[in-house]
Amino acid sequence: MAYFLQQILNAAPIAALYAALAFGYAIAFAITRRADVTFGGIFAFAGLTCLLFADFGWNRLWLTLAATLAFGTVAGLFGGLWAGILIGRAVMRPLAGATPNAVTVASIGALIALMESARLAADTRSLWLPPLFNDPVRLWQQGEFLVTTTPMQILNSTCFCALIAAGWLFLRSSQFGRQWRAVSEDAFAAKLMGVNAGRVFLLSYCAAALVASVCGVLATFYYGNMDFGAGLTFGLKVVLISAAGGYSSPLKSAAGAAAVGVGETFWSAYGAVTWRDAGVLLMLILWLIAARSERPVL
Repeated sequence: MAYFLQQILNAAPIAALYAALAFGYAIAFAITRRADVTFGGIFAFAGLTCLLFADFGWNRLWLTLAATLAFGTVAGLFGGLWAGILIGRAVMRPLAGATPNAVTVASIGALIALMESARLAADTRSLWLPPLFNDPVRLWQQGEFLVTTTPMQILNSTCFCALIAAGWLFLRSSQFGRQWRAVSEDAFAAKLMGVNAGRVFLLSYCAAALVASVCGVLATFYYGNMDFGAGLTFGLKVVLISAAGGYSSPLKSAAGAAAVGVGETFWSAYGAVTWRDAGVLLMLILWLIAARSERPVL
């Protein structure tokens, strides 16, 4: 029982991260309706930017640890949002009405550009943050087995859940949310009703980029590092985990992605870790094929 409870606690931050990433991806997918791995690139780019500026602040500006983390956080969020605005305006919006594969191909090019620029800026160094808030918090004991968590796990899980809740409430109650739903259902009809579909497209992409940036910064603080290849890895994974809940709603996508995170953790705990990623990805691909006819509406 204690081991099972420990796995639930271990799954919480992973499930919350996957849920937040899927939520943000679904906002953009509702408008583009195309697989877009750029989302993972923005996620990794924000994390790498955070690391680079934190390293600069600590080693060059001689900032305190708190100021260093704040400096890196602001830089990471700004860098990810800037990348989202640039790609959304210059790449995705012009190609949205082109051939079905244009957005997907362009997203791969944008992802490579983001990752290579971050790699060159870091001079191909692997930067690490010091362990943050990782002192074990004892919750329960059964025999000699201790059930523990850490303040960072609690903080990350709470922030991701709060991000999803705030985003969902904003989409449900704001004017932008109503316009977003209208454009996602029928962009041409929305234009006839006076909605600026191009503006909604760009704002949706920026909102998704902001979610990806927040996730990238928090994930960097949690793991202490962001790898140069994480953009492609998470780009592909987000496309697939979002399908677990279907693309019909950001909230459903988040719920399905959270289930995938829990499943991955329990597979690692009770099954063969070697086949975890292959098995999960295979099931997600089959599910994506089965659910491809869903329409993206809130």
